[in-house]
Amino acid sequence: MSKAIVFAYHNVGVRCLSVLLAHGVDVVRVVTHTDSPTETIWFDSVAELAARHDIPVIAPEDPNDPAVVAELAALQPDFLFSFYYRLMLKAPLLALPKHGAWNMHGSLLPKYRGRVPVNWAIIHGERETGASLHRMVEKPDAGGIVAQQAVPILPDDTAFEVFNKVTLAAEMALDRVLPDLLAGRAKAKPQDLAAGSYFGGRRAEDGRIDWTRPAAEVHNLIRAVAPPYPGAFSDTARGRLKVLRSLHPTGETSPCGGCPTLFVRNGHLYAECGDGRLLRLLAVELEGSPLAASSADNQINAIFGTPALSLS
Repeated sequence: MSKAIVFAYHNVGVRCLSVLLAHGVDVVRVVTHTDSPTETIWFDSVAELAARHDIPVIAPEDPNDPAVVAELAALQPDFLFSFYYRLMLKAPLLALPKHGAWNMHGSLLPKYRGRVPVNWAIIHGERETGASLHRMVEKPDAGGIVAQQAVPILPDDTAFEVFNKVTLAAEMALDRVLPDLLAGRAKAKPQDLAAGSYFGGRRAEDGRIDWTRPAAEVHNLIRAVAPPYPGAFSDTARGRLKVLRSLHPTGETSPCGGCPTLFVRNGHLYAECGDGRLLRLLAVELEGSPLAASSADNQINAIFGTPALSLS
């Protein structure tokens, strides 16, 4: 029976740890994170899953601390796995397992290496993404790939919906390759790093909407940061406007011709973007209160004292 140390967090961590257990891997230690009180925890707990299976769990602030490395080295693991663990693992940790350290990344590598790959893929209008299991090396997300699983990104999918697909893709990819990996038969294919790019993390401020951009770009930003992420927003004369959901823009345009404006038409809320195309907004808040389009075309007039709200 192969012994493994698992660094894991989030839903991908839960599902991939479940795959290892289903295949009879002896998980001798789980390394995870303590949930932050400042973060909305909408995902499942790796620590709770480990506890159900009587697996010892640690959550060090620095997994590369020499004392932590020594503790894990004493376990003499055959494999090390990282499933959505948020901290970088340095060379001493990567050198511990006899048969390599392996990471599950939420993109089709070499595209979207680095942080929050699902969000970045949506922002860039990708029509597919997926999960990749690759060998861990010191350079982030750069090692050879042993398994990938693609999933579609539909035009109105939010990051939450795509992340759920990627979680399943990760489970499928690991389940498929694990027997060969454990038996030493899996062959890692080197990545062509020039064919992809590395992306950094995102902040809440990065959700600020530039309404002068084309409607398709605005829509991609809205769905990329939709709840449970912080949401896309802009500041108006009447306060902060937060847009939580929109519909992929059609070819419909406005006579204004590129004047960023919020208005109601036929009981639906629309924003005109910088390319003159209209974006239908499905869920909007103003200063934290829902802003709903009614059947009356003067809904915006009733709230703002004007038939339209300028977004510029």
